[in-house]
Amino acid sequence: MRSIAWVTDSTSTIDPEFAKENNIYIVPLRLILGQEIYKESIDISAEDFYEKMRHESKVSSSQPPIGEFIELYESLKEKYDDVIAIHCSSELSGTLNTSMQAAEIAEVPAVGIDSRFGAFPLREMVMAGISWHKLGHSIHEIKEKIETMVQNTSFYLIPANLHRLHSSGRVSGTQLLLSNLLRIHLLLRFEEGKVVVEEKIRTFKKAKQKMVETLKFDIQKIKKVCIMHANNEEEAKEIEKELSGLHPSLKTEIMTFIPVVGVHTGEGTLAMSWIKNQPSFS
Repeated sequence: MRSIAWVTDSTSTIDPEFAKENNIYIVPLRLILGQEIYKESIDISAEDFYEKMRHESKVSSSQPPIGEFIELYESLKEKYDDVIAIHCSSELSGTLNTSMQAAEIAEVPAVGIDSRFGAFPLREMVMAGISWHKLGHSIHEIKEKIETMVQNTSFYLIPANLHRLHSSGRVSGTQLLLSNLLRIHLLLRFEEGKVVVEEKIRTFKKAKQKMVETLKFDIQKIKKVCIMHANNEEEAKEIEKELSGLHPSLKTEIMTFIPVVGVHTGEGTLAMSWIKNQPSFS
């Protein structure tokens, strides 16, 4: 069996121990708080980040520098037969493009995959890919299967702070103005890797209800749903409680949002994601 190295980024939320055991190499995005720059998930925890973000007006993020990727690919050259690079949505970050440029410079023929998401879906795609590799599938077969997962993934979120989304270009000035004037909450969803407005809703409670109702359309086709939160675990647990009665076999997971998401959506953001017909390897 040919050996595979997996190259991904810190939005994948993959456990470092699991990564070490499965030849996964995680390149961290950068978090910028005032004059300080942190490597996501290495220099600062999600909890500490959200605490610091409350007291800092200048908050942003950036993709990893290309030099870091080049150094990584150079180190992988002689160790593995194949490399698969799978990163967060190319519509929201240049990380995948930078990764593939670095692979070309290092003369490593890496297979690139645009996850079109980040966080829970990206993690699940990497884990499924590893399982398919163990079953003997080629890297190109694995890529095709992961791209099918991409098409079957749903991701909805209710941002807590439209100001940050507006400053990063994710929502328009008109949407921000309407939200402020009418106290409207936006239910957003990922579409082809972009974040788009699904619906404008008057209360946070109704926005949560709408998100749960959307899940119900796919309930017969999913095994697990992930509830993500930006330092808002209490609300996440409320949603989990509501989901527990929807289907007897539905599994739930609560995940703290990666800090880079909190940069753009604000502390308190809630989200849900699920993958229809997700493969099972147990």
